[in-house]
Amino acid sequence: MKILGLNNMSVNEMNHELEKGARFVVFEFCISVLIMTFRRSSDIYFIRNGENTFLKSLQYTLLTFLMGWWGVPWGPIYSIGSLVTNFKGGKDITREVIKGLNSDSE
Repeated sequence: MKILGLNNMSVNEMNHELEKGARFVVFEFCISVLIMTFRRSSDIYFIRNGENTFLKSLQYTLLTFLMGWWGVPWGPIYSIGSLVTNFKGGKDITREVIKGLNSDSE
C-alpha cells in the first residue's frame, strides 16, 4: 500500500504534523456479486489535523452505495460497516503505520 498525502514531506515534517494531531487513515469499500461479497480498504491517507476527509472518502462511499448491497447475506452487513467507517472519517491506523515505519528503519 502506498501513503497518499505526504507529498515529499520529510520525516521531521511528518513527525511535527503527527504531534499536531495528524493521522493515517484508510477508507473501506464493499463490492458484492450475488453470493460473494468483498470488503477492502483504500490506500493509506495522511490526514493533517483539521483536514476534512469527506472528499477523500467519497469514491469509496459511492462505490459501496452502488455495488455493496447485492451479496447475500454479507453485502448489507459489510456495506453498513464500511459506510459507518467512512462517515466517521476513516479507520485510524496511525499506530500501525508508525510501527511499520520504525521496523523498516531498523
